[in-house]
Formats: sequence, C-alpha cells, structure tokens
Amino acid sequence: MFLLITRARSLAFETQVMTDKPGSVGPAAGMKTAKMPGHWVLARLGKRVLRPGGMELTRKMLAALRIGNTDKVVEFAPGMGVTAQITLTLAPESYTAVERDEEAAKIVSGYLTGERQRCVVGTASDTGLPDDSATVVYGEAMLTMQTEEMKRSIVREAYRLLPGGGRYGIHEMCLMSDHLEETVRRETERALTGVVHHGVRPLTVSEWSTLLQSEGFEIRAVELAPMSLLEPRRLIRDEGLKGALRFAWNVFRDLEARRRVLEMRSVFRRYRKVLGAVALVAVKQ
Repeated sequence: MFLLITRARSLAFETQVMTDKPGSVGPAAGMKTAKMPGHWVLARLGKRVLRPGGMELTRKMLAALRIGNTDKVVEFAPGMGVTAQITLTLAPESYTAVERDEEAAKIVSGYLTGERQRCVVGTASDTGLPDDSATVVYGEAMLTMQTEEMKRSIVREAYRLLPGGGRYGIHEMCLMSDHLEETVRRETERALTGVVHHGVRPLTVSEWSTLLQSEGFEIRAVELAPMSLLEPRRLIRDEGLKGALRFAWNVFRDLEARRRVLEMRSVFRRYRKVLGAVALVAVKQ
C-alpha cells in the first residue's frame, strides 16, 4: 500500500480524481467515514472490486455457472455492478439485479439497456420476483454479513426463484479450518465486525456447503482464494494499475478513510491464516 501511495503521489491524475472529494456522492453519501460500513468506505475511495476473492474468484464462479444466451439471470446485491458488467457480456436472455441500496441501484442501472435488463430495489431475502423466474441466481460478499437465519432466508429465496436444475452461485468470505477453536472463531468475528462496522459471520467451506445442501441444492463446484483484498498485488489485479493508483491516492489524501483502510488491512493480515474466500456453485435438485 505504501508503494502504491508513493507512486500515486508522483502521477498527475485526471481532473475528476484530483478534485472530487471521496464520499461526496454514491452509496452511503452523507454518512461520516468513521461510521460507514467498510465496503462502502472502499467504494467511496474508488475501489470497484469488493469481493473477498477478487476478480479471479468471481470469474471462476461465473465460469462454473455456465451462463448462456438462454439464461435468465438474477444477481443479489450487485454493489458497484462490476460482476454485472461481466455477466452482460455473456448475453443472457435476461438480467435482473436486486439491490437494497438506492444509490447503488442507480449505479448498476447505468450499465443496463433494454427491457430485459433491469435493477430493482429490494432485498435478497424477499425480492418480489415470481417463482421459477430465473435459471441462474448468484450473490457475492453478502451472505457473510448476515445472521444464520437471514443466510437461510436468502438461500431459500434463491431456491424459490429457480426451477429444478437451476444454478446458484455464491462468493463469500470463509474460515479455512473445520477445526478452528471456538474462541479463535469468535475473536475473528469480533475483529472483523469492529473494523467493517457491520456484523461479519463467515462459515467454513464445509459449513457453506452444508447450508446450501440443507436447503435443497447439490454442490457442483468449489473454488478457494486467499483473503487479500487490500494487498497491493490484489489491488492491481482487480483494479488495474491506474485504478489501484487512483484508490491509493484517495486513501492518502483522506486521513479518516486512510485510518479505516489500514485498520481493515491490519485485521485481514492478522487473521490471514484463518480467513479465505470461497465460491460455490450448486444446482437445485
């Protein structure tokens, strides 16, 4: 991060990057940085990819979902719409995003064209969409933030939207060991919740699998990645060099945001042997 910030200071960025104040528009606009959920802090600083396993794991999930031109795709909580843009290049028959944040919904809607592409404001646990109205449903970096009850509600909603044989993909934070001591698990959850400013409850890979299986899904693919969201190499891979430098510059010039980002990175590093990212693709039985 230091090297990125140093490099960012030496470059002349576009006028918008140099003059726009991070956090002035978009999701969580008006909220103080100190109180803002961590993922929106990163988004306001210009980070587009907010998934724990980065773009590489997202692409693996999409590949396993095998989206084609006859698929009706529903995405839960598209956030800044990065995955939505990739999905649209696959030319599905239809694409529907379900986003609870109205400002984020506006951002995603800007990528959509035509009657068969839309973003609706709603929740993943109660989308309001008809039964069997999708052939593919996926969501990223959202189940981890939910209670056990809400996790199940969201998985059940995905099940309701799919016909038999429909595919469901998730990309979430995970605990890397099935034999983690309970005290370490709770300590990890508290540390993550403290820096993200939102409840964080990751499951082990086997627990994620069991959750989907218990709600009627059959696991077809499992992919893992390290939890290195804020490491320089991952930033460059996910955002590109220009995007990574823009993010680093915005971090450098915003003291409160910099404090938040460094706290998050410190916790991710402290628990790097405990935390990872997982993508699962399952089929409705």
